[in-house]
Amino acid sequence: MRVVIVEDNVLLAEGLRLMLELEGATVVAVLHTAEEFLTTIGEHAPDVTITDVRLPPAFSDEGVRAAAEARRRWPGLPVLVLSQYVEHVYSAELLSQGAGGVGYLLKDRVSRVDEFLDALRRVASGGTAIDPEVIAELFRRQRQNSPLERLTAREREVLSLMAQGHSNTTIAGLLTLTERSVSKHIGNIFTKFDLPPDDSAHRRVRAVLTFLNS
Repeated sequence: MRVVIVEDNVLLAEGLRLMLELEGATVVAVLHTAEEFLTTIGEHAPDVTITDVRLPPAFSDEGVRAAAEARRRWPGLPVLVLSQYVEHVYSAELLSQGAGGVGYLLKDRVSRVDEFLDALRRVASGGTAIDPEVIAELFRRQRQNSPLERLTAREREVLSLMAQGHSNTTIAGLLTLTERSVSKHIGNIFTKFDLPPDDSAHRRVRAVLTFLNS
């Protein structure tokens, strides 16, 4: 797995690089600004990019805006965004493009190495990996007449775990359900979100993005 890291905090950037290289990944570049991200990402053709939300010079939303722009220039570019806090506006900016290969994790999640690496692999493979705290905040902020209003409490639980990137088998274990029951709940979610039958994996990502954009 080829990885580009965009992080101005040198200690965190080097920590990520060492962690990934120990796991067999190839870190092809460590960048420090949004400008470097956009001017050099095309040269590296990474399997996934890790970027901070806040980058120089203003340390506001440069990182997530650069990530969104990079995905417009290179459709399908997998991006995992790291943030110190839950920032709903910034997550919506990246996720509003309606495609998979996106992740949004709080920086505390990096210290849980296995969880972080698992999330990174899911994003690299075109899936989603959204931090549970971000999901909880999005549920609290849901708009009126949102598609979420159509879901039962159990379907919301299943959707939340789907957004985190878990497989049906894992969801079944976490909720003490059979895989058949999980598949039925997911089918109900597809129907209530008005997602027509197509490739199952693609529809799964679309369901998560419908939730995140609600």
